[in-house]
Amino acid sequence: MKDTALTQTHEALGAKMVPFAGYNMPVSYEGVTAEHETVRKGVGVFDVSHMGEFLIEGPNALDLIQKVTSNDASKLSIGKAQYSCLPNEKGGIVDDLIVYRIKEETYLLVVNASNIEKDWNHISKYNEPYNAAMKDLSADYSLLAIQGPKAVEAMQSLTSVDLSSIKFYNFVVGDFAGIEHVIISATGYTGSGGFEIYCKNSEVQQVWDKVFEAGADYGIKPVGLAARDTLRLEMGYCLYGNDITDETSPFEAGLGWITKFSKDFVHSEALAKEKAHGPERKLVGFELDERGIPRHGYDIVDNHGKTIGEVTSGTMSPSLGKGIGLGYVPVIFSEVGSKINIQIRKKAVPATVVKLPFYKN
Repeated sequence: MKDTALTQTHEALGAKMVPFAGYNMPVSYEGVTAEHETVRKGVGVFDVSHMGEFLIEGPNALDLIQKVTSNDASKLSIGKAQYSCLPNEKGGIVDDLIVYRIKEETYLLVVNASNIEKDWNHISKYNEPYNAAMKDLSADYSLLAIQGPKAVEAMQSLTSVDLSSIKFYNFVVGDFAGIEHVIISATGYTGSGGFEIYCKNSEVQQVWDKVFEAGADYGIKPVGLAARDTLRLEMGYCLYGNDITDETSPFEAGLGWITKFSKDFVHSEALAKEKAHGPERKLVGFELDERGIPRHGYDIVDNHGKTIGEVTSGTMSPSLGKGIGLGYVPVIFSEVGSKINIQIRKKAVPATVVKLPFYKN
């Protein structure tokens, strides 16, 4: 089990630590609901240093990225980031990721921790004709997500960069918490605003300490992976391994908006056909009409008790006070307002398909 550079800091803070994607990670400090509320109303900090970072450079770097990702990275100017996915050869998804354009011929790809090796091998496999320089920086870099509506105000004293001027999915390489070259990215997985800070492992303790000093008057708190999951689920954001996998297509998962046919990419021809005739099933968001908590793996059934799908993510929403979830159902059950049932133990609990996100700020 690998540690992040901040593992001892989390343990000293009394975090409950769990194995996650090969890392020893803080799942909670004071409880999911309290931490969730901190991010929705104030400012909280996640250590997400388990994520992977690949640097891709050279004259053909963009061509390689265009080949392996579904979104159109040619639209990225320096200082912009883009959500995308890596389609596989059979129409599924190798991983979802964020692509950053750092310089003219330099890109940073941020991938999921559990997929670092798989993603590296997949991208490398397509690199032969492009010969782009690839570096895996995952073991050397840390990532802090400073999230919440008070993040800009709380962190402004730590940098000469005007944080309020960084638009969503834009970033700046600048000074932060006494470190000269840090990526300050207006991204995150919570839907409550804030930043993600990329720095070296050797720098992250200083950044962490100064972030908590600067945020003290704003009620800043550390937040674990459990609240990260409830926050992302309230936004309807997909989690790799649950809502998207090697077996789910971007169109089934509602990721048509990051699948651009203005270029040729892995399996693009077949995906274009799928787009034309439409997928047979879709990922939907649902709310329970009665009390209950839907969980990953629970059956979705119709009114006759026939299994029509499976819950891919589910929880009791701290913000809404009701059971919410995501799951794949046949297209005829995918319209907003459709009635489905979630099999919770021996009871089929009625639920309604709703428009995402569940949480509207």
